[in-house]
Amino acid sequence: MKSVAVDKSKYGPWALVAGASDGVGAAFAEAIARNGINVVLLARRAEILNQVAESIQGRTGAETRVLVTDLSAPDATESIVAATADVEIGLVVYCAGGDADFAPFLENSITASERMLQRNCLIPMQLSHHYGRAMVQRGRGGIVILSSGAAFVGAPNMAAYGATKAFDMIFAEALWAELRDQGVDALGVVLGETDTPSLRRLRGERGLAGPDEPVPGATAVEEVVSAAFKSLGKDPTCMAGKQIRRGARLISPIPRGVLVRLMVRMSRRAMGSDDKSAR
Repeated sequence: MKSVAVDKSKYGPWALVAGASDGVGAAFAEAIARNGINVVLLARRAEILNQVAESIQGRTGAETRVLVTDLSAPDATESIVAATADVEIGLVVYCAGGDADFAPFLENSITASERMLQRNCLIPMQLSHHYGRAMVQRGRGGIVILSSGAAFVGAPNMAAYGATKAFDMIFAEALWAELRDQGVDALGVVLGETDTPSLRRLRGERGLAGPDEPVPGATAVEEVVSAAFKSLGKDPTCMAGKQIRRGARLISPIPRGVLVRLMVRMSRRAMGSDDKSAR
């Protein structure tokens, strides 16, 4: 992986990466560790997660910690908070929340949609609240939440997924507006089609490609990570890759960063100039 600058003095000494067993999450974890920040890696698959942690620690020298957690479980946040109580989390990167079902809403179980709502909305909100408050007290830190191009408009076979990713995007943008004057950077990272192991597996299972065949035209995970850290501390939203940037321009000619800043000004006018969160 190419070197990506991540400010240890602002985002260290520990980072929490949810969804770190492969793909974008694992790439985020390694990029962070290469900058001397220790990493808590969180995902469901223990064996793979341990392999990722050992590999990152061996290549970077950073300390790693593994949390095997089902983010759709009711007590997920409680267990994460308890397992990190002895370390200072300066950066939260929430990469979990993909949808492997790709099925019509009524043909899937309501339980599957409820679990997705928990995993994609409730948990990142709870983690942002817990770690974000400590970051504000320290006057430094960062929160990165991954969204998707599915957030822009409703589409078949991903009704719940698209809706939860719209929540993620708007939530991250609002955090950016509220926390930026308190030393904490928030960023929503919007992904288009990204060449991850999970997408390769899904395409293979559906007969669209051979086993582990690269996804033509998809954005590389390294490009996503690089784009995100270039935007963190500057913009509320990062369109991670040429494909998603083109798509976003077609849907809305006005960049999301401009729209968010416009909303900040409107909020300031409505609430008065003393409202620090709207500046």
